[in-house]
Amino acid sequence: AEHAMALALAVTRRIHKGYIKVRENNFSLNGLMGLDFHGKTAGIIGTGRIGAAMCRICHGFGMRVIAYDVYQNPDLDYPLSEVLRESDLISLHCPLTEASYHLINTETISLMKENVVFVNTSRGALVNTEDLIKGIRSRKFHGVGLDVYEEENDKVYEDLSGTILQSSTMARLLSFPNVMVTSHQGFFTREALEAISRITLENAAAFEKGETLENEVTK
Repeated sequence: AEHAMALALAVTRRIHKGYIKVRENNFSLNGLMGLDFHGKTAGIIGTGRIGAAMCRICHGFGMRVIAYDVYQNPDLDYPLSEVLRESDLISLHCPLTEASYHLINTETISLMKENVVFVNTSRGALVNTEDLIKGIRSRKFHGVGLDVYEEENDKVYEDLSGTILQSSTMARLLSFPNVMVTSHQGFFTREALEAISRITLENAAAFEKGETLENEVTK
């Protein structure tokens, strides 16, 4: 959730562009016009633990928070179409299922506000990348922040700095000045890795003792 907000702030305030400009001793403000989140509406799609944490973060910024989840949350639940239409910031926090595959597509993008900020830190295939690119080119988005993307399987966690990207889709995404892509690093904190290790060992110990597994995945 913190990484999602970091991406949202970076693309909203053009932090990635400002950093590069200043490194080249360019202190002009051209192309760096941002937006305030305070007083705007955040639309959170998926209200599990991470989505709920994102809701709290957005509340802390003084935003109105609305949300959609297939498992209804009585405190936050809105129809998906309403979340898409009313939100100034849209952030995805849902699993990839048959129902959610390409949840973001030409039709759902058309429902969004002009100048919306869009963030995806969940699963790449929630978004139809070609449709997203069309939306970016039509100036639908103020900014797009992606930590996941459809074509990441052969790239994620690999150093490809000395190679030429064969994917025109990724190359096009990286060419847009209002798009920021990170390397599937949303989970990558010291605290998260410690929690993963602890829970894994606790599950192994519970299994060995024949105890109920809290994190068991069933068919």
